[in-house]
Amino acid sequence: MAVNDPAAISSAEFFDRARARLRFDIPPGLTDPDEIPASGDRGTDRMLAILSREQPIRPAAVLIPVIDRPEPTVLLTQRSAHLNDHAGQISFPGGKIDAADASPLDAALREAEEEVGLTRPFVDPIGYLDLYGTSFGFRILPTVAKVKPGFDLRINAAEVDDAFEVPLAFLMNPANHQLHSKEFRGVERFYYAMPYNERYIWGATAGILRVLYERIFTP
Repeated sequence: MAVNDPAAISSAEFFDRARARLRFDIPPGLTDPDEIPASGDRGTDRMLAILSREQPIRPAAVLIPVIDRPEPTVLLTQRSAHLNDHAGQISFPGGKIDAADASPLDAALREAEEEVGLTRPFVDPIGYLDLYGTSFGFRILPTVAKVKPGFDLRINAAEVDDAFEVPLAFLMNPANHQLHSKEFRGVERFYYAMPYNERYIWGATAGILRVLYERIFTP
């Protein structure tokens, strides 16, 4: 198998690569409207530039909880159907960064505990991924973390309908990264989707997972 084949890399190798490639440096674009997160797609970059002039930046943080099982999994949530933003969608634990949060990492850990009861003793933070911008004006800073098995989840029904695990090897396999498109003010923009069984993972969540793949599994 190829060296960068996710199915050929052990749990320990994944976390070693993540620690070697990720840091806790906070990008200025998290709060600076003049710094536009680069998506790699011209249409999306143009959309983000337009939105940054039209609405306030909404700094947010999410946790990418990679569970250290013999075959690692990623913990995802399905957001409650009544929420104002991204209702019913597949997401990472996370949300907006509050003034009381010491850092984006602190916000991600707080939200994970509030949403699904994932407590901090089980979470070993590794580092931040690249900043990710969305069409709702959010600037999301994801934290990759190694999660020790043995936790008991407590779902907060006010925010989350369900929490579930997806094999990391599936999410990191580029063959499962479907590329879709839609129009935004006359410009075509692209987004990823990664359907898994009955779960439709798409939009920002799939886009962030694609960034994780590119950071960890490409030279």
